[in-house]
Amino acid sequence: MIRKITLALLLALVLVRPSAGQSPQTSGRDRPGAPESVAAGAQIFLSVFQSVRDYGLEVLPDSALWERAVNGFIRELNDPYAQAFTPAEFDEFQEGNTGNYAGIGVQITNLNETITITAVFRGTPAEESGLEVGDLIIGVNAESTEGWTTRNASDAIRGEIGTSVNLRIARQGLRAPLTPTIKRDSVHISAVVADIVSPNIGYIGLDRVARGSAQEVDSALTRFSDARGVILDLRGNPGGFLDESLRIGDLFLEPGVRLASAESRIPGQEGRNLDEAWNAQMPDRIPGKPVIVLVDRFSASASEIVAGALQDHDRALIIGERTFGKGVFQNVFRLTEKRHLRLTTGEWFTPLGRSLHRPRTMQGRPLDEDPDTFRVVTSQSGRSLLAGGGVFPDLTIANDTLTSLEREFLSVTAADGVNVALRIAEHAFSQAEKRTDEGAEPGVNAEDFETFLVALSGEGVPQSFMDSPEIREYIEWRLATRIADRMGRAGPSMEIRAQRDPVLAEAIALLSEAGSPAELYAAADRRKDILDAREPPGGEH
Repeated sequence: MIRKITLALLLALVLVRPSAGQSPQTSGRDRPGAPESVAAGAQIFLSVFQSVRDYGLEVLPDSALWERAVNGFIRELNDPYAQAFTPAEFDEFQEGNTGNYAGIGVQITNLNETITITAVFRGTPAEESGLEVGDLIIGVNAESTEGWTTRNASDAIRGEIGTSVNLRIARQGLRAPLTPTIKRDSVHISAVVADIVSPNIGYIGLDRVARGSAQEVDSALTRFSDARGVILDLRGNPGGFLDESLRIGDLFLEPGVRLASAESRIPGQEGRNLDEAWNAQMPDRIPGKPVIVLVDRFSASASEIVAGALQDHDRALIIGERTFGKGVFQNVFRLTEKRHLRLTTGEWFTPLGRSLHRPRTMQGRPLDEDPDTFRVVTSQSGRSLLAGGGVFPDLTIANDTLTSLEREFLSVTAADGVNVALRIAEHAFSQAEKRTDEGAEPGVNAEDFETFLVALSGEGVPQSFMDSPEIREYIEWRLATRIADRMGRAGPSMEIRAQRDPVLAEAIALLSEAGSPAELYAAADRRKDILDAREPPGGEH
């Protein structure tokens, strides 16, 4: 277990004021067991606090001064990940990491200026109460939702577990609104999207390493037992829980091999020690199947632990961009019943000893570095891997970017007040319902598409855009992906996305011709030679 430092001494020194007439130096020296240097520093801090409180021109209550002092203390640590959470911030932090919150279990979107239910999660109070996708939330607790944002609605619907919320629901085909009273409960939102993409390739998208993620990935791998290969998409994954990331890595590796290690301080001492090392314990869930992991510059922390472990053991080909490089970990300390402190306490290493950490400024910008100084390690199969912070892909492929005309289209429509993204979401929602009722596959109906373009033109989109084949193709692609998403068809959605997602498209192409990890690496080497040959001289792009 990673050691936790104690804050008892610090709190005692900071929160206890000296009695009247007692000098700071005497108070510090007389306290049994208090180091003189620490006690003196604490008394200086308290003297500054008292002077600001009593003589500062701006009069502030003690609580506000303490809050500023704590925030200033943390700001000067040169730790971009440290934070003193307020109760609301800690709740948001917990929800982001776990996918858990207290509510009823629906996803809502503001469509056609109405709060619309766009997903009902299984096994939640919302499902038990009969709420359906497409229901309109027109009232919450006797208040009309007219003019509300989704944040307004979310704040009103959520609450403490066991309490109830009263809704007014408008449903197509019903004359009178439904008025369910729903008891709030703990809700878990899955972090995993999994499906088969053509030709028989398992796709797993993991958007965060949340509680239960390893079990969800395990279930997906069981479904993919007959697939020719697996894609694990960690792009945009900011990380999450260490133990979950280790369990995810364990699903792809054999028992006994190293997953990761960590160094942290011995509490109260200056030096570091090898605090923990973790080894795989379970058999590989898909032995012999080729695996590709997709990463980008936003893949961080726990997701980097997974990618680094699979790369070090030659178990997965890494495609995409160099990862973020958050190779340090934080512990969360409880300060009071409602306040918590997040503090960086250690550093991660991959099985081959590569540090995942890339130093950054307090604003999050990477420090200057010299790639020629990066250490190189060799995997068991003889592959050379860079060790310079983050995970370097075996095959570097940048994500797709908008064309100049597409950027102009989005800029002009935004300036004219036309919310293209919202209009696409609204049209995709209605089309998904229609195609589901008809038993049709995801797709874009030609006649309905023309009607949609006419509607956009009617809102003020210049006709020149509507007549452009490039813009029409772009809009149709965005519609097709949203329709597939709304129909809950992850596989077709990924295949559509691959039309403009070169990283995903490359992964599908490589797995289509590789029947084993060795064949996958050989195919990637051939592909890398082709990409290197295309690179302009002088490193220009």
